[in-house]
Amino acid sequence: MQAAEAGRAAPPARVAGECDAAFRRVRDAFEANFAERGEIGGAVCAVVGGRTVVDLWGGFTDAGRTRAWQRDTLVNVYSVGKGITSLLALKLVEQGRLRLDEPAARRWPELAAAGKGDLTLRMLLAHRAGLPAVREPLPEGAWADWGLMAGALAAQAPFWPPGTDHGYHTNTFGFLVGELVRRETGLRFGAALREHLAGPVGADFHVGLPRAEHGRVATMCGHTTLAPTEAMIAMLVPAATSPERAQMLRHCYFNPPGLSGGGVVNTEAWRLAEIPSTNGHATARAVAAVYAAALDGRAGVGAGLLAEARSVQSQGMDRVIGRDSCFGLGFQLSTPGRVVGGPPPSFGHFGHGGSLGFADPDAGVAFGCVTNLPGPRRWHHPRTDALVEAVYASL
Repeated sequence: MQAAEAGRAAPPARVAGECDAAFRRVRDAFEANFAERGEIGGAVCAVVGGRTVVDLWGGFTDAGRTRAWQRDTLVNVYSVGKGITSLLALKLVEQGRLRLDEPAARRWPELAAAGKGDLTLRMLLAHRAGLPAVREPLPEGAWADWGLMAGALAAQAPFWPPGTDHGYHTNTFGFLVGELVRRETGLRFGAALREHLAGPVGADFHVGLPRAEHGRVATMCGHTTLAPTEAMIAMLVPAATSPERAQMLRHCYFNPPGLSGGGVVNTEAWRLAEIPSTNGHATARAVAAVYAAALDGRAGVGAGLLAEARSVQSQGMDRVIGRDSCFGLGFQLSTPGRVVGGPPPSFGHFGHGGSLGFADPDAGVAFGCVTNLPGPRRWHHPRTDALVEAVYASL
């Protein structure tokens, strides 16, 4: 009875924006996400053939449903930022400023420590570096100290010899790739992103969100935003796991405390920090804009390099997530068992619990969706799937 009364008391979610008549299915699916699938607030944008056909937002920016989602509402998009980070690095590769297959230690000498002298940018982008976690226990808030995070990763021994296998670098990916970007551009990562990628393509995408913009950020909701308990950690670290693997899994997600956003994702400190793998703040429009720019060349990555970036670099059993994964150069790739947006040759990246950005070169589709209610699954979620399916049904 209480649940029913709470449901009646909640104000209806309103959807705003524009949707081409041919893509009415997407609006219907978006509205159904609020009415039937528990969505609190979010946005979806689709660009087809260079034309924006869907640009919708709706619901609320807070769990109490008191503040309506606006056209320019930003929200944490978690690992969607990995795809954006990859495009920035690839643009520098296209310009000859970074090289995929030279030892990364030529630009970052400290990275050669502990047998990592042959580690390359290609390995970093393909999750083959053997550095998915910081071994040394770090204090709370260390995720906001770029130098500390990058320095710890550079100094430590890898969990496997670089290049020999792959495992999802859940939170370290951005520090590793981002440090090469920082050293080449001479800019903090967030500034490099604005100057070299987000700014030129007009994308409202931020890593290290200026304090003046915090007023338009949606509050993340749901149990996954809370500080993790030992019971939650135990689900990721089975009791029979070897000590080395147990350390890797625990530290991958929880070292330093808060690294995955649990307990801190709605704080000012989190929004100000630069954690490219995990704390990008964006609109759905911004995510779609970056992927549309990747398709038409405005992102500064040529067709040849983009084709290489969406070719398989790592595939098979993932040392971190414990199941098959498939990566190109920083992008998740579609496989028969796990589609990333569209079918091959689509490329992009999910964010924790349902946010998504991807591009489909064959269909000419660029897509972004964001939410402030992460679902229970790491990547796929019924709300996201419904939106993607509606786009393809409308083509």
